[in-house]
Amino acid sequence: MSACLMAGAVAMTLAAPEFTLHWTHSVERVEWREDWRIGVDALTLTRVAIKGSGAGMEPGPDARLEAGWWVWNPETHLPDLTLAASGATGAGWTLCSGAKCHEIGAAAGDAIRLAPCGG
Repeated sequence: MSACLMAGAVAMTLAAPEFTLHWTHSVERVEWREDWRIGVDALTLTRVAIKGSGAGMEPGPDARLEAGWWVWNPETHLPDLTLAASGATGAGWTLCSGAKCHEIGAAAGDAIRLAPCGG
C-alpha cells in the first residue's frame, strides 16, 4: 500500500505508509534514526534510535541499549514535522521507504515541512 508525503511543496509517493528519517547530529556527530508512520492527518513517530547520547540527544525514558544504539518507542503524533535546512551540518536528512531513499535539506534554504498529503 503506497502513501503520499508532502516534503515542502513536493508530493512524494512512498512504497508504504512507513518511512525512516536518518541524519548525523550536528554537534555530537553520531547517527540518529526515526521511524514514522503516515496517517490521514498526522505523522506518528514510532521508533527512535541514536548511536550515543550527548548534547540535545538524551535517550527517552524507556530507552534500551541494543547493539550500541539507544532505542525507544515514543508513539508521538504530529500534524507535520519541520526540518531546518541550515546547510551547516555537512549533510541533510535521508528519507527512506522500502528500498528507495531520498536526501532532503542538504543545502541551506527554507525549512522543509513534512506532512501527509491530505494534511
